[in-house]
Amino acid sequence: MLKRGDVRHGTAVPDPTSAPPVQVSRSLAGVAMDGAHGEPPLGLPAALVAALVAGLTLDVAFPALGWWPLAFLAVPLALLSLRGRRWTGSMLVGLVFGAAFFVPHVSWVSQFLGDHPLGWVPWIALAAAEALLMAVLSPLITLTYRWGPDQNSRAMLHLVALPALVAGAWTVRELVMGSWPYGGFPWGRLGMSQAASPLAEVSSWTGVSGLSFLIVALCAAGIEGVRWIRHDRRGPTAPRTGRWFPRWTAPLPAAVLASCMLLLPQFPTEPVGTMRVGAVQGNGPAAYIDQRRPSEVLDSQLAASQPLQDQDVDIVIWPEGGVDSDPLADEATARSLSEAARQFDAPLLVNAASTQDGELLNTSFLWEPQGPVASHSKHHPVPFGEYVPHREFYAALAPSLVDLLEREYAHGTDAPAVAVDGGQLGLAICFDVIFDDVIQEASHHGAQVHMFQTNNADFRGTDEHLQQLAMARMRAVESGRSVVNLSTTGTSQVFAPDGTTVAAIPADEPGVMVTEVELRDGLTAGVMLGPWVERGLVVGTILGLTLQAAVLGFRRRRT
Repeated sequence: MLKRGDVRHGTAVPDPTSAPPVQVSRSLAGVAMDGAHGEPPLGLPAALVAALVAGLTLDVAFPALGWWPLAFLAVPLALLSLRGRRWTGSMLVGLVFGAAFFVPHVSWVSQFLGDHPLGWVPWIALAAAEALLMAVLSPLITLTYRWGPDQNSRAMLHLVALPALVAGAWTVRELVMGSWPYGGFPWGRLGMSQAASPLAEVSSWTGVSGLSFLIVALCAAGIEGVRWIRHDRRGPTAPRTGRWFPRWTAPLPAAVLASCMLLLPQFPTEPVGTMRVGAVQGNGPAAYIDQRRPSEVLDSQLAASQPLQDQDVDIVIWPEGGVDSDPLADEATARSLSEAARQFDAPLLVNAASTQDGELLNTSFLWEPQGPVASHSKHHPVPFGEYVPHREFYAALAPSLVDLLEREYAHGTDAPAVAVDGGQLGLAICFDVIFDDVIQEASHHGAQVHMFQTNNADFRGTDEHLQQLAMARMRAVESGRSVVNLSTTGTSQVFAPDGTTVAAIPADEPGVMVTEVELRDGLTAGVMLGPWVERGLVVGTILGLTLQAAVLGFRRRRT
């Protein structure tokens, strides 16, 4: 005699005491943040703590401490905190992570206004803006976990495609924050944390954004490998990795990627000679709020440069703001620069604020005894530092702060490269060093060595100059070029094409570096393909998510 739940002639006899099946119809938007991949690995309180720890840990991976291996702890914590969240939870976790990272990371901004009682406002405003942007963009990473291949998919699809989608979403978040608003703030990109690590050489193949992508992909693949092994051990009913993919090989994708990243050599460039460079750190009162007499910064540069009269150099380079009057408008300043070029028997690469065609520009001049022979103006002046976008709007919000900033630099448009006897120089003025397009344009214009002029006087005693110095080191490796990174107040250093330090001047001291720097020809893959890698990551991430959304919607319609 058949009992309830038995099978008669291949047909199950329903149990009348059991609950009737319920069919739930939901739109794709309605299930977007539901549990397609199961419950989140961390409850919301634990996720917020993980996000806080991840942000603080990622900051420590950057200078001044520069403990770069900690980036590989911060990223998995950040990913686990986002996994399985709903929209609001994902944004809240992203906000905590962003604040925990940016508040300490850009604390040096509070020094910009000196002892002003509201000097903390720019710091908190910048950190808050970046944290809010990170919060708004963080659900994109959560969506990749929701819509990506789950552990019921084929093993290789889950263990390879899902980490790639997650890494693409992370990199898209970086790219958006680095380009918007007001040109963006690409400071603190994950790839830049590896300037002193063996992985820096990867940037010469992929660019900095490509390096960020690979770091996140490696961390995400490691997480999935561990989760797959744990999932596979739950019993005979758990999904298996498959006959040709035993569970102990689940970490293999992460291991292969890590090996490739560590063993990949720097993309080769061709040595074509050397150039003898005299770089002068004057340590003058070059901060925006410094009290100084007219030409005091120029005089400090001239005084610090005197040892070069006994040196045979091909070029003398001064930092950003090393000339504190417009040499195109002030005849005395122009005469001083021409006389210095005669004394050193070499052209000067100097920098000053200059008015050209009615616009104020942050301009570097190649100055010879007869006067300026070439120039380049800064492409990315600092918002709220060198100009105030929508001044009337922000003046209504904080008039006492906005009125302190009187200057309004325009954006330069000329090529960041100048030619001297014996070589082609690629230029980047301070903030420009963090923008890929400036470095790439200089390289495409034949730059054989990069010379970065910067002014860190506004942030004396903070981590700012060390963070920027790490970016200069990364640019050397990425482009396969020597880099002369020169500051008004230091620390200034010269890097070889492989990123090793050739010469240095301590911070807050006047000094001179006379260095034989190597010239290189040939573009690295990171320079040539970097923009295409970024476009490919954006398009690939969008297409990948769209495809997975379509598959998810199809599966739900079938059920």
